[in-house]
Amino acid sequence: MLFSFRYVISSTQRYSWPVILWRKNFFQSVRQTSRSSTENEQKQKRKLWLLIIPVTTFCLGTWQVFRLQWKLGLIDELERRTMKPAINIPNNVADRLEELEYRRVTLTGQFDHTREIHMWPRGQLNEEYMSKQRSEPGAHIITPFYCNETQSYILVNRGWVPKSRMNPATRLQGQIEGQVILSGLVRTQEKRPPFSPKNDPDNNRWSWRDVVSMAQCLETTPVMIDADATTTLHGGPIGGQTRITLRNDHLQYVFTWYALSLATFYMFWQFWKKRAKR
Repeated sequence: MLFSFRYVISSTQRYSWPVILWRKNFFQSVRQTSRSSTENEQKQKRKLWLLIIPVTTFCLGTWQVFRLQWKLGLIDELERRTMKPAINIPNNVADRLEELEYRRVTLTGQFDHTREIHMWPRGQLNEEYMSKQRSEPGAHIITPFYCNETQSYILVNRGWVPKSRMNPATRLQGQIEGQVILSGLVRTQEKRPPFSPKNDPDNNRWSWRDVVSMAQCLETTPVMIDADATTTLHGGPIGGQTRITLRNDHLQYVFTWYALSLATFYMFWQFWKKRAKR
């Protein structure tokens, strides 16, 4: 009896070890298969993440195409407005500024030279070529003007003077008195340009065209007219300082983004082929 019991024990031990080893190897292979599957999934995800760059740059290039169309339409509208004949300034011009921006208007009235704003530093603008000419720094002189048509004071940008003549006492000859007829372009509120310093009304230093604040400072209606070159008087500000061209770099951006999209997609494709061959 004792012998048979020992035989059973030894037989069980003899045949259980292969089973144990098989189970161990089986679970190890399952773990390895699961691990390799996880690694493959992660690699596939990394490959897909590489598509973000070409897709993003393609979207940016397409967005610039729409921006280019918008800018070309804006330039065309601007050119058509400036080429239209001058009209008499409407009495409700303050309510139609967006509609009348860059429209040439004529108006009558009288300047108040006791108050003026200096928007500087500014370079002189040659109206004939519409490009800034090299000259000494100066300022645009903005003066209150009583407009007979609107029966209110408005702002008139008379033009450019050099820094040495910013003081009104140095240009008395150009301080026209009495009733005058002016022609110029309607301007609207300007957004503060990036990195431009803040306007300093207390020291009469204006870096950008803040029509609303200028009107509050000079107690006028928030309407501004840029006087054209025909209003220039000897010894006074030089009119015609309106820049009527718009910067248009969108076509360059289109080529840049699409080129980046094509180059990065080609790199992704080459990387994918190399990984597929392995």
